[in-house]
Amino acid sequence: MTAPRPRPAPDPAVSGGAPPHPVDETLLRELTPAVLGILVRRGVDFATAEDAVQEALLDAVRAWPADPPRDPRGWLVTAAWRRLLDATRADAARRRREDLVHREPEPGPASDTDDTLGLYFLCAHPALSPSSAVALTLRAVGGLTTRQIARAYLVPEATMAQRISRAKRTVSGVRLDRPGDVGTVLRVLYLVFNEGYSGDVDLAAEAIRLTRRLAAVVDHPEPAGLLALMLLHHARRAARIAPDGSLVPLAEQDRGRWDTAAIAEGIEILHGALARDRLGEYQAQAAIAALHADAPTAAETDWPQIVEWYDELVRLTDSPVARLNRAVGEADGPRAGLAALAGLDPALPRHTAVAAWLHERDGDRAGAARLYAQAAHQAPNLAERAHLTRQAARLNAGPAGPV
Repeated sequence: MTAPRPRPAPDPAVSGGAPPHPVDETLLRELTPAVLGILVRRGVDFATAEDAVQEALLDAVRAWPADPPRDPRGWLVTAAWRRLLDATRADAARRRREDLVHREPEPGPASDTDDTLGLYFLCAHPALSPSSAVALTLRAVGGLTTRQIARAYLVPEATMAQRISRAKRTVSGVRLDRPGDVGTVLRVLYLVFNEGYSGDVDLAAEAIRLTRRLAAVVDHPEPAGLLALMLLHHARRAARIAPDGSLVPLAEQDRGRWDTAAIAEGIEILHGALARDRLGEYQAQAAIAALHADAPTAAETDWPQIVEWYDELVRLTDSPVARLNRAVGEADGPRAGLAALAGLDPALPRHTAVAAWLHERDGDRAGAARLYAQAAHQAPNLAERAHLTRQAARLNAGPAGPV
């Protein structure tokens, strides 16, 4: 009896066998800045290096399910370098091509040097507009695709691709050999966080992930302060929107739906940052958010302490927005808040809505209704407009007496 002839391995999709290993997209996002940083540190210009890394990520998506690498970062570095060589060989610059060939690294573990911090600084370069810095950060440091970023910002993919290309050209000549501005990086990450959720990418969660990584590699308490602020705001996310899609004000939110684990983590991180005695604006904002999160009910909110923190924030930033928010929490009552509001530019975002709220607290229902209606016309989005319109309708339909 002859032995059976060997047969090729069955196709899992046909035979029902074990499927290939799925690609860990989170791992790819985590590795993206490290791989990009290695190429840039070797002297490759940013735009070319970023294109090579994106090609390597596509190669990984195709190859890893059937053959997962033992050293994913080393695999991506080698794949990106080979993509770079392929592009270089197609170029007429023979000298540059030969130089790159001689410098090709041997396959194996990649350098342990972490260039992530430098990439944060590069993507938040002062020459970039805020929108371009955000897009480039999400692409180069966050590892998101152009399509994902475009969907998150509700713009055509071609528009986002042009924005990212222009940003890459702007920073291509910048080397990662100078200290960057942490404050600029933090502002970019906060812009990402404030976009919240849209499409298939949760930008708030993405901003928290990137800020967590930044806080781990920079010796400064402000990244920790921003991380704490994000966690404390994000903890209230589930309670912010009613089932019908309408906004729920902080005072009316179901605090049982707040994420207590995120609140505890945020407060712990904040305490660690404050203990370093280098107060910054994000730590002050996080302290205010912590006081709101710590109150069992809206009525038990420690407004005097919140106002003290707003005073610190105004001292640190001299921000009109901080002064506006301080008027909301004025511990001496709504009339003191209205007096503080009178000294601010009426063109400030939410100025009219704050005035409406203070007038209602002061018993002026008719004035508050008029201001709520005016604020609705100025609202930046449909959800906020609907909320303010409902507030105006509620007051117009209610009794004429004071609240």
